Amino acid sequence: MHSAGIQDRDGARWVLGQALAKWTRLLWIWADGGYAGALGAWAWQACGWFIGIVKRSEGKKGWELLPHRWVVERTFAWLDRSRRLSKDYEFHTRTGENWVRLSMIHLMVRRLAPPSLS
Repeated sequence: MHSAGIQDRDGARWVLGQALAKWTRLLWIWADGGYAGALGAWAWQACGWFIGIVKRSEGKKGWELLPHRWVVERTFAWLDRSRRLSKDYEFHTRTGENWVRLSMIHLMVRRLAPPSLS
Protein backbone atom coordinates (compact mmCIF):
# COMPACT_ATOMS: atom_id res chain seq x y z
CA MET A 1 0.00 0.00 0.00
CA HIS A 2 1.01 3.58 -0.49
CA SER A 3 -0.42 6.86 0.66
CA ALA A 4 -3.45 8.47 -0.97
CA GLY A 5 -1.31 11.49 -1.85
CA ILE A 6 0.42 9.60 -4.67
CA GLN A 7 -0.99 10.05 -8.17
CA ASP A 8 -2.57 6.85 -9.54
CA ARG A 9 -0.23 6.54 -12.51
CA ASP A 10 2.81 6.99 -10.21
CA GLY A 11 1.56 4.42 -7.71
CA ALA A 12 0.76 1.99 -10.52
CA ARG A 13 4.43 1.00 -10.85
CA TRP A 14 4.54 -0.05 -7.21
CA VAL A 15 1.24 -1.95 -7.50
CA LEU A 16 2.28 -3.69 -10.72
CA GLY A 17 5.63 -4.59 -9.19
CA GLN A 18 3.80 -6.27 -6.31
CA ALA A 19 1.43 -8.03 -8.73
CA LEU A 20 4.29 -9.46 -10.78
CA ALA A 21 5.09 -12.09 -8.15
CA LYS A 22 1.44 -13.02 -7.64
CA TRP A 23 -0.01 -13.13 -11.17
CA THR A 24 2.60 -14.78 -13.36
CA ARG A 25 0.20 -15.54 -16.23
CA LEU A 26 -1.11 -11.98 -16.59
CA LEU A 27 -0.48 -10.56 -20.07
CA TRP A 28 -2.86 -7.66 -20.65
CA ILE A 29 -4.10 -4.80 -18.45
CA TRP A 30 -6.88 -2.41 -19.44
CA ALA A 31 -6.64 1.12 -18.06
CA ASP A 32 -8.23 4.52 -18.65
CA GLY A 33 -6.53 7.55 -20.19
CA GLY A 34 -5.06 8.66 -16.85
CA TYR A 35 -2.49 5.86 -17.14
CA ALA A 36 -1.28 6.78 -20.63
CA GLY A 37 2.37 7.66 -21.05
CA ALA A 38 5.56 6.02 -19.84
CA LEU A 39 3.75 3.44 -17.68
CA GLY A 40 3.00 1.26 -20.72
CA ALA A 41 6.64 1.04 -21.77
CA TRP A 42 7.73 0.37 -18.19
CA ALA A 43 5.13 -2.40 -17.75
CA TRP A 44 6.28 -4.08 -20.96
CA GLN A 45 9.99 -3.90 -20.08
CA ALA A 46 9.73 -4.72 -16.37
CA CYS A 47 6.83 -7.17 -16.32
CA GLY A 48 6.15 -8.28 -19.90
CA TRP A 49 2.60 -6.92 -19.69
CA PHE A 50 0.81 -4.85 -22.28
CA ILE A 51 -1.30 -1.96 -21.00
CA GLY A 52 -4.22 -1.12 -23.26
CA ILE A 53 -5.53 2.41 -22.78
CA VAL A 54 -9.29 2.87 -23.25
CA LYS A 55 -9.92 6.49 -24.20
CA ARG A 56 -13.08 8.45 -24.78
CA SER A 57 -13.86 9.58 -28.33
CA GLU A 58 -12.50 12.98 -29.29
CA GLY A 59 -15.17 15.65 -29.08
CA LYS A 60 -17.82 13.34 -27.62
CA LYS A 61 -19.84 14.89 -24.79
CA GLY A 62 -21.87 13.08 -22.17
CA TRP A 63 -21.93 9.40 -21.34
CA GLU A 64 -20.34 6.93 -23.73
CA LEU A 65 -20.08 3.12 -23.57
CA LEU A 66 -16.38 2.34 -23.71
CA PRO A 67 -15.07 -1.13 -24.57
CA HIS A 68 -13.66 -3.12 -21.62
CA ARG A 69 -14.49 -0.37 -19.08
CA TRP A 70 -18.06 -1.59 -18.69
CA VAL A 71 -16.72 -4.82 -17.15
CA VAL A 72 -15.19 -2.87 -14.26
CA GLU A 73 -18.22 -0.60 -13.86
CA ARG A 74 -20.58 -3.58 -13.86
CA THR A 75 -18.48 -5.34 -11.20
CA PHE A 76 -18.51 -2.22 -9.02
CA ALA A 77 -22.31 -2.10 -9.39
CA TRP A 78 -22.56 -5.73 -8.23
CA LEU A 79 -20.32 -5.02 -5.24
CA ASP A 80 -22.34 -1.91 -4.40
CA ARG A 81 -25.37 -4.14 -3.77
CA SER A 82 -23.52 -5.65 -0.82
CA ARG A 83 -24.57 -3.74 2.26
CA ARG A 84 -21.22 -4.11 4.04
CA LEU A 85 -19.42 -2.53 1.08
CA SER A 86 -21.75 0.46 0.75
CA LYS A 87 -19.41 2.47 3.00
CA ASP A 88 -15.80 2.01 4.04
CA TYR A 89 -16.38 0.72 7.57
CA GLU A 90 -13.13 -1.21 7.89
CA PHE A 91 -10.09 -0.01 9.81
CA HIS A 92 -7.69 -2.40 8.03
CA THR A 93 -7.44 -2.58 4.25
CA ARG A 94 -7.08 -6.36 4.42
CA THR A 95 -10.52 -6.62 6.07
CA GLY A 96 -12.07 -4.60 3.25
CA GLU A 97 -10.38 -6.83 0.66
CA ASN A 98 -11.81 -9.90 2.38
CA TRP A 99 -15.33 -8.43 2.32
CA VAL A 100 -14.97 -7.86 -1.43
CA ARG A 101 -13.91 -11.50 -1.83
CA LEU A 102 -16.84 -12.71 0.27
CA SER A 103 -19.28 -10.59 -1.73
CA MET A 104 -17.99 -11.96 -5.04
CA ILE A 105 -18.09 -15.53 -3.70
CA HIS A 106 -21.69 -14.96 -2.61
CA LEU A 107 -22.56 -13.61 -6.06
CA MET A 108 -20.96 -16.53 -7.89
CA VAL A 109 -22.45 -19.21 -5.63
CA ARG A 110 -25.91 -17.76 -6.17
CA ARG A 111 -25.36 -17.85 -9.93
CA LEU A 112 -23.96 -21.38 -9.94
CA ALA A 113 -26.60 -22.89 -7.63
CA PRO A 114 -29.50 -24.59 -9.37
CA PRO A 115 -32.78 -22.69 -9.10
CA SER A 116 -34.95 -23.80 -6.19
CA LEU A 117 -38.12 -25.71 -6.96
CA SER A 118 -40.24 -23.99 -4.33
